[in-house]
Amino acid sequence: MTRASARVQYRLTTAGKVVLAIGLTAIFILGVSLGSNLFAGGDQPPGEQTPVAANNDNDQEQSTPGENGENDSQEGQNGDETENNTENNLEQRETVNIVPPSLSYDESKLAGLSNEAIGWGFGNNVDETNRPVGSLNAQNTYGQYDADFIAPQTKNVYLTIDEGYENGYTAQILDVLKEKNCPAVFFVTLSYVKSNPDLVQRMIDEGHVIGNHSVTHPSQGLPSQTIAEQVNEIKELHQYMLDNFGYEMYLFRYPSGIYSEQSLALVQQLGYRSVFWSYAYADWDTENQPDPTTSLQKLNQKMHEGAIYLLHAVSSTNTQIMGQFIDDTRNAGYTFAVYPQSFTQADTAEDAASV
Repeated sequence: MTRASARVQYRLTTAGKVVLAIGLTAIFILGVSLGSNLFAGGDQPPGEQTPVAANNDNDQEQSTPGENGENDSQEGQNGDETENNTENNLEQRETVNIVPPSLSYDESKLAGLSNEAIGWGFGNNVDETNRPVGSLNAQNTYGQYDADFIAPQTKNVYLTIDEGYENGYTAQILDVLKEKNCPAVFFVTLSYVKSNPDLVQRMIDEGHVIGNHSVTHPSQGLPSQTIAEQVNEIKELHQYMLDNFGYEMYLFRYPSGIYSEQSLALVQQLGYRSVFWSYAYADWDTENQPDPTTSLQKLNQKMHEGAIYLLHAVSSTNTQIMGQFIDDTRNAGYTFAVYPQSFTQADTAEDAASV
């Protein structure tokens, strides 16, 4: 009897242990669940943060810690705030949705369009708001082909920089753009990309747009080539950038600014936007660089809403005045904006109403 009781007691004890273990496990799971709900706040897991809108480019710029070598008492306040603003702006640029260009075309739809070569120049006449009349006329005529000779009439302006070859200044220009937190479009040729992969990667990493400036930069312009040759000028560089940098280009700048109605339609069919300019000056001759003070005065005098600035990176003058030009433009109430794949209907409607 005693042995039987002991065996029963042993069996009950074992069962009790099992029940106890199950109970403790249930309590633990319940506690974890309650704790998660209790301590969950507004923060989201890394990589799932809602993008923060960038501050207006017109806000006063300040150097981030470590960039100017100073350790003043404001570093913890102003420096950290500016660094966050820079990160927010770059995040905003990275989250711009780009529709990959189709890179396809229908030659039959191009046959009836003129292939007469036209050399782009905006002229000297301006309207009452200082916008070049030549740019406005060209925009009205060819804007249907997703071509920009001037951007919509808003306080947004666009900085574009052409890169045919490297003359030793691009790194300095990138330094200034980073310090000023200013976006730009770098239009590159295939030879430039192959010769300067580190600079191109830096452009991408720092939030700039890389634009297609053709494979060979034909001196007589795209209209001097066959349609198949023109397509290759764009597609080969596009594919190289995609294969080697994982980057989808979507903006095109005509070599030497020479275009035709047919070539505009072709570029549009390929899924690209053609970007010309509403201000440029003779800055490309490395042996005859313009005076920095005079050049800056010209840039400031020609400020206008929706400006598309064309500057060449081979210019020592541009390198010297870049920072001051950015400051002056912002102080005049303008914002350097990221160049979009397409302008909003609201921007286009506002611009049409102003013509």
